[in-house]
Amino acid sequence: MWIANNWKDYEVLDTSNGEKLERWGDYILVRPDPQVIWNTPHNHKGWKQKNGHYHRSTKGGGEWEFFHLPNEWSIQYPLPHMSVGTQKQLTFHLKPFSFKHTGLFPEQATNWDWFSGLIQNAGRPVNVLNLFAYTGGATLAAAAAGARVTHVDASKGMVGWAKENAAASGLADAPIRWLVDDCVKFVEREIRRGNKYDGIIMDPPSYGRGPKGEIWKIEESIWPFIELTTQILSDDPLFFLINSYTTGLQPAVLSYMINTTVAKRFGGHVEAEEIGLPVTESGLVLPCGASGRWSR
Repeated sequence: MWIANNWKDYEVLDTSNGEKLERWGDYILVRPDPQVIWNTPHNHKGWKQKNGHYHRSTKGGGEWEFFHLPNEWSIQYPLPHMSVGTQKQLTFHLKPFSFKHTGLFPEQATNWDWFSGLIQNAGRPVNVLNLFAYTGGATLAAAAAGARVTHVDASKGMVGWAKENAAASGLADAPIRWLVDDCVKFVEREIRRGNKYDGIIMDPPSYGRGPKGEIWKIEESIWPFIELTTQILSDDPLFFLINSYTTGLQPAVLSYMINTTVAKRFGGHVEAEEIGLPVTESGLVLPCGASGRWSR
């Protein structure tokens, strides 16, 4: 398992009875987590000191309950691969919004560390494409490591949020291209244009709609989409990363898809693992999805 254990401003304090107790900077949140099927004692004091609690509804969805939580606040992530004189940390604006989210998936930091190291050590300019890019965690990590980044997401609001995170991280003037677009149609156009990328990152949703109502179902769409993206990898690509929060896409499935597409064309090394976050109270690790990685 790849563990995101370099955080200082974020921490999973405890897990029990379908919920996780988290510290986001100065604030403590309780949110549902389908992986937490155990019912251990609520010994950590944070359960009684929470600032926000997302209650899941039996009818689907849910709602937030707040206890002295601001509308928005920020946390920072230290970048372990940065050389002297470069940006040392990323800053993320957080706010609780629909379906329990805060605007950041902290477990992805283990992937940021991996590809930022590859970018820094490449010894050449690196052009990165981030698809389904959300609020820009991977975009900012790649840009801070020195890459030129194209950030694509179908949500105008998410792209705007990512721009705010970039500015807060001192990356407002970094070479980042911000695009509100359907990821599949964007890749198809890039193939026709002949544009190429040295690194591709994708974090596809289980289900979604593009800006013009395009339907995305991951089980039906992901393998042909990976095949499609291999056509815009450069002649000497550096890395390829896919993340999955879909139960059916286990690490072995991600590995198989990358091996039969990217590795089949470029050789290189494929690995896939669960990703997770350390839990303070138990000393164990909370699983948070899976990632598949290819590198040259």
